[in-house]
Amino acid sequence: MTSLAERVSAASDLPAAQAVPALLACVEDAAGGPEAVKAKEEAVAQLGACYVKAQDGEAIRRLLATLRPIFASVAKAKTAKLVRLLLDRVAQIPGTTALQVSLCSEIREWSAAEKRTFLRQRVETRLAALHLEARDFQPALALITSLLSEVKRLDDKNQLVEIHLLESRAHRALRNMPKSKAALTAARTAANAIYVPPSMQAQLDLQTGIVGAEEKDFRTAYSYFFEAFEQFSSLEDATAVRALKYMLLCKVMSANTDDINAIVSTKSALKYAGAQVDSMKAVADAFSGRSLAAFEESLARYPDELQGDAVLKTHLAALYDTMLEQNLTRLIEPFNRVEIAHLASLINLPLATVEAK
Repeated sequence: MTSLAERVSAASDLPAAQAVPALLACVEDAAGGPEAVKAKEEAVAQLGACYVKAQDGEAIRRLLATLRPIFASVAKAKTAKLVRLLLDRVAQIPGTTALQVSLCSEIREWSAAEKRTFLRQRVETRLAALHLEARDFQPALALITSLLSEVKRLDDKNQLVEIHLLESRAHRALRNMPKSKAALTAARTAANAIYVPPSMQAQLDLQTGIVGAEEKDFRTAYSYFFEAFEQFSSLEDATAVRALKYMLLCKVMSANTDDINAIVSTKSALKYAGAQVDSMKAVADAFSGRSLAAFEESLARYPDELQGDAVLKTHLAALYDTMLEQNLTRLIEPFNRVEIAHLASLINLPLATVEAK
């Protein structure tokens, strides 16, 4: 008689249209015991991969519903692992943020009813991150506050690092830098007491760089962004390009634009050549040439790359103001009186912008 593990293995070799029903049959099989549970875990992982390939997030929702009765006979730690795996699969499908929020809310209610505290806390952490991504800051902070009071009692350092990091991001987005910095310090303190996976260390370094840049310590911020970039790049994490852009931002903000070509020409940076890096090179060229018109042109040419990132948007707005002040100061310095309309024409900007400044 064919074992469940053999059936799962055979199903994995089938075309997707045949593999999905075969794998579902394996998941729903009445067989129990450690070997059967292990085979079902593999079937769930393969189903998740099939649904990602088909871009079918709703199918993963249905799979999670199917699994609930099965979870009753599976160890709580394995249940949490499978749920996190399937949530990760949904996250791989573009445009599923709303679905992820809905799924997390459903699993949160189920895990609370089943008294699966470990799973509930991790799902709530993910839900807080999703609210933060959607810029729903109050629900995110409410979850974070509740989680912190629970997790501190349990002294779960790994979870504390993740929650404090989310807290720091939320307060930075709300421009409350003292609280953002305090939360980041708490995250790094908890991290110092445990082994932190490279992916989490990279996130910590990235946030430390962001907070440092907010304090205008661009030299220190650059070093943290560099560390984050190296780690994300080694993990082949797409966040690497974001860290690289922040490295270039630090060079622009500290008026060290001569270093930029050397940075983007390195072997590790060349992997990320494209519009994201080109957008920062355009900003650097405009800054080094003291051209406000070129600066505005770069913003118009790369709206998603430059304006779609809240961190970049904040610093580029400050950079624009600095450049405008420098240009106006340079132009009016030789004169006792000057006509504003003439100034506006000299720097090729709208009269209203120059008048306001």
